[in-house]
Amino acid sequence: MNNNQHISHQFDEEMEELRNQVLKMGGLVEQQVLRAGNALSSLSAPEADAVCGDDHYINALEVSIDEQCVRILAKRQPAASDLRMVIAMIKTITDLERIGDEAKRIAKMAFNIAEDDGFFHNRYARINHLADHVGKMLHEALDAYARLDVDAAFETKKSDANIDEEYKMLMRSLISYMIEDPRTITESLDIAQAARAFERIGDHAKNICEYVIYLVKGKDIRHVNMDKVEKDILS
Repeated sequence: MNNNQHISHQFDEEMEELRNQVLKMGGLVEQQVLRAGNALSSLSAPEADAVCGDDHYINALEVSIDEQCVRILAKRQPAASDLRMVIAMIKTITDLERIGDEAKRIAKMAFNIAEDDGFFHNRYARINHLADHVGKMLHEALDAYARLDVDAAFETKKSDANIDEEYKMLMRSLISYMIEDPRTITESLDIAQAARAFERIGDHAKNICEYVIYLVKGKDIRHVNMDKVEKDILS
């Protein structure tokens, strides 16, 4: 093996290791979101505490991956698809870290409600459906990233509209509860914050789908009409 081949092989190994680290971070974040949803559903204070306590692992992994990406950009000066891969990884870990922050926020709301005994908690079953749908979207976004599946990324991106609509319906219900019975106001506000966090997780999952399309197709589809994307990029 000549020197150029050796350098190329070493670069490929570095990129593969970085990709594996991103997928590892994605798995940890997905687990955090699931545990946060469970904490909210069961009003388990220990589970909520665990979600908050483990957040530093995700933060540390983001810093490590980011440093490695910067090192590759400076040392290897990648071009074309390799450059897109590094950029997509940097963007993806930023969204993953923010998803971790939203999971932590949900856990804190679960802890607040648990401390107040969650007297009205059973009236807010709708948020469990929102949590399930967001968890499914995040899983599908990470799966599309792992397989670099543009079609799956596009379909998953479209599902964010359903999550936004479900969030709006939940907020309308919470407002009705607070108007009908002022005793529910404090708990309803906590549920509203958790719902907003789930909606934001959906937005970050949508971003990851956009990075997959950018990586594979070399097209930035942010703020682009979905019909145009499907016609011009996915056809």
